[in-house]
Amino acid sequence: MSTLAILVGLLLILVIGMVVVALAYAVYRRPVLTQPVLVALTAVGSLVAIVGTIVTVGAR
Repeated sequence: MSTLAILVGLLLILVIGMVVVALAYAVYRRPVLTQPVLVALTAVGSLVAIVGTIVTVGAR
């Protein structure tokens, strides 16, 4: 794996971490946002799993 790919991966992990922390802070400040944020995170997780499966199968 090239150095550029590793750096892009680390940057992506950093950005995702910042988004998760921002969402956690929003839920902490406004508890009424708990359910919409959980639904959004579940949808994103499902989408990532589906895309990851498609990419893995396509790479074979």
